[in-house]
Amino acid sequence: MAQTATVSTPSTPRILEREPLVLNNRNYGWITNRICGIVENRQPALWWWLFVPSVCLTVIMASCFAYLISTGVGVWGQKQPVAWAWDITNFVFWIGIGHAGTLISAILFLTRQKWRTAVNRASEAMTLFAVMCAGLFPAFHVGRVWMVWFLAPVPNANAIWQNFKSPLLWDVFAVSTYFTVSVLFWFLGLVPDLATLRDRCKPGIRKMLYGFFALGWRGGNRQWNHYEMAYLLLAALSTPLVLSVHSVVSFDFATSIVPGWHTTIFPPYFVAGAIFGGFAMVLTLMIPVRKIYGLEDLITSKHIDNMAKIILLTGTIVGYAYCMELFMAYYSGNPYEGQAFLLRCLYSPSSWNYYAMFFCNVIAPQVFWSKWCRKNLGAVMVVCMFVNAGMWYERYVIIVTTLERHFQPGSWRTFQPTWVDITTFVGTFGFFLMNFLLFIRFLPVIAIAEVKGVLPESDPHFDSHAERGPHEIALEEAKSGSPVAA
Repeated sequence: MAQTATVSTPSTPRILEREPLVLNNRNYGWITNRICGIVENRQPALWWWLFVPSVCLTVIMASCFAYLISTGVGVWGQKQPVAWAWDITNFVFWIGIGHAGTLISAILFLTRQKWRTAVNRASEAMTLFAVMCAGLFPAFHVGRVWMVWFLAPVPNANAIWQNFKSPLLWDVFAVSTYFTVSVLFWFLGLVPDLATLRDRCKPGIRKMLYGFFALGWRGGNRQWNHYEMAYLLLAALSTPLVLSVHSVVSFDFATSIVPGWHTTIFPPYFVAGAIFGGFAMVLTLMIPVRKIYGLEDLITSKHIDNMAKIILLTGTIVGYAYCMELFMAYYSGNPYEGQAFLLRCLYSPSSWNYYAMFFCNVIAPQVFWSKWCRKNLGAVMVVCMFVNAGMWYERYVIIVTTLERHFQPGSWRTFQPTWVDITTFVGTFGFFLMNFLLFIRFLPVIAIAEVKGVLPESDPHFDSHAERGPHEIALEEAKSGSPVAA
């Protein structure tokens, strides 16, 4: 990307230079070596310090699910009237985490936002791993996970047919479609970079695998034309999924008659919250990766600043939705709706969850109005941690605290999670982190070909001498012993 020239004459106003997307005038070779080096070289000790505990947590998660199958869903804490508890809360939480990947990759690609190139690959991978974590909970929530295949629209001997009017079945189609398209979109973007790794590898099993998945890529003009068209079509197909998936998830609640759930604001409210939480998780992962692997020239402060602005925008939208929920409960004149929100906010023993949610999701992101906070990595990480916690609290407030105070006061109870609830949820973070660390280990975490496309050298009218300052030209002349043509 060419920089805007700075004019210093007194008669004309000073034009500020646009911050480049790749710092320090890095060239094609440096980008290839730096990104491929993460895969080719030995991983730092911190990678192992994170990978080993994540594997242990994954094993604990698998053990909890095995215990649930052998004993029954009663090992979780839900009892009437709280039939949906931590399992569905975690399902909606992880589905929301996966939304930023498609947004960064598809929507920002269609709107030609070039700053996405440094973070889209990791966010796409994060989407896949988050959806994998999300799918575990409803699968085991049904109690007999081996009967989940009844959700597929196929005839069966027991004449059990799906209820296509149920949003719970819509979830199956929406999430499975979203996951399938996300896998295709992620893999298609990997193909040129897999070919790069294939060509750099020594003969062996790794070279064979990279060559197999590179699909015979040679980087010819015809291949690039087909690649760009396919990438554009998948981006266009993925874009409506950003809106549809979490809208369908919100219909699980909005189409019911339960006070506190039966509201039309849920679809846009859930979508904005999913993007909000997804971007926070992208920053939570990419800021440490940027530091550990020395990617400051590729993931610049501009990328972090832009994502912080999106968090501020979507957090403000979520805050508006919280206020509109209260207003609509008051304006509707429905006593049950009004009491549901009064209990949620004021009188319930779980009301503190509502205030924790409001602070984490609405108050904390407001510091991003300050440019200093958006540029300070410590402040950004703290806010992102608040957002990650706040989005889980939001789902807990909507699902659990609403069901705790149902129509019949005689059945009211305060939900208490069991040790299986807690360890299963913590184990999913280990599963998520384990997959992400394996992704960093074996695949390029940044899209090499796409980052090269934002360099000034990618412009066919680029003049290498015009981009260099007088000191750089003088240094090159001193080295070569001959004048450099301007």
